[in-house]
Amino acid sequence: MRTRIKICGITRRQDAAEAVIGGADAIGLVFYASSPRAVSPQKAVELVRALPPFVSVVGLFVNAPRRKVEQVLAATRIDLLQFHGDETPAECGGFNRPYIKAIRMREGVDLHRERSRYADAAALLLDTYRKGTPGGTGDAFDWGRIPADIADSVVLAGGLNPDNVERAIRSVRPYAVDVSGGVERDTGIKDRAMIAAFIRGVERADNQPD
Repeated sequence: MRTRIKICGITRRQDAAEAVIGGADAIGLVFYASSPRAVSPQKAVELVRALPPFVSVVGLFVNAPRRKVEQVLAATRIDLLQFHGDETPAECGGFNRPYIKAIRMREGVDLHRERSRYADAAALLLDTYRKGTPGGTGDAFDWGRIPADIADSVVLAGGLNPDNVERAIRSVRPYAVDVSGGVERDTGIKDRAMIAAFIRGVERADNQPD
């Protein structure tokens, strides 16, 4: 099965275009004011308007009030919600959108229990744990901690870049991979060559037998 690709933290139309041209399946828009990659609902409208068909738009939220999520959904097209904070299953649901729940891989996390807890999530997004930082650490975690029997419902994130994505996919065989800082030349500014190299790494992994 082909590994799906999400390029997250898009802040510019040209970066969205480069992600799509390169072959990304989804782009991620960050609606978390503390992030250097945050966009406003108005900016999101501009970015989404420029997208071609069949590219999914993922809206990322961190412990956002329900009204804020609803305001974004009313303003622009969001196909999939990503909750990257301490949201409960009840707080993730009820928006008439599928969602993925980010799990930061702190010591002792039980992924089978989290998969059961967020049973209605489309997938679990697994990210590196750093105290006080909801994501975007730039560091990878030990991929060996991911049970093989849930890998097909995992979006792998955390420190992925063109140099390690092939190895990561061959190790985990996730449904999808998610990259942000790993394809940037500056915070929030994507690099065309790095996006292309990242996607080539995904394709090489998909074409290699286990």
